[in-house]
Amino acid sequence: MSPETSAKTSYKAPWSWALMGISWGVTALILGLVVLAARQTFNPVIAIPLGILAVTAPFTIRGYRITPEALLVQRLFWDTCLPLAGLQSAAFDPTAMKRSIRTGANGGLFSYSGYFSNKALGDYRALVTNPALSVVLRFPAGTIVVSPEAPQTFVQTILALAKR
Repeated sequence: MSPETSAKTSYKAPWSWALMGISWGVTALILGLVVLAARQTFNPVIAIPLGILAVTAPFTIRGYRITPEALLVQRLFWDTCLPLAGLQSAAFDPTAMKRSIRTGANGGLFSYSGYFSNKALGDYRALVTNPALSVVLRFPAGTIVVSPEAPQTFVQTILALAKR
């Protein structure tokens, strides 16, 4: 078996303690408010917080799978496909998301997903569950940050498969 065919290509997306706290805390708060509101009288406004959960939960990131053509970000019900064509670099950087601001993103309800910006990376897209495991992928069209388990192995694998 060649190193390319024996390399690990599927990686879990472990959650940070902060992501778990935000996700479980917000979920409990929303469900608690819905239960309290429903005990009084039915109010259609209670559909709004339930809608927030229904819209954000499917975007949960479960893992990442690398193929020679693309990085597949595994969601609850589908995969987000990120073509590897033009991949310029991949590097593990546990501080990549430090001091980032959200420019169009979910900042911690089931994932850190969307568009962020900071001085180190500029504008970038994040598909992250644990910022301490951040891998920075640079493409001509922009930067993407992901957070797979075993980030150093992930970097070696994605670079090897992208070269083929």
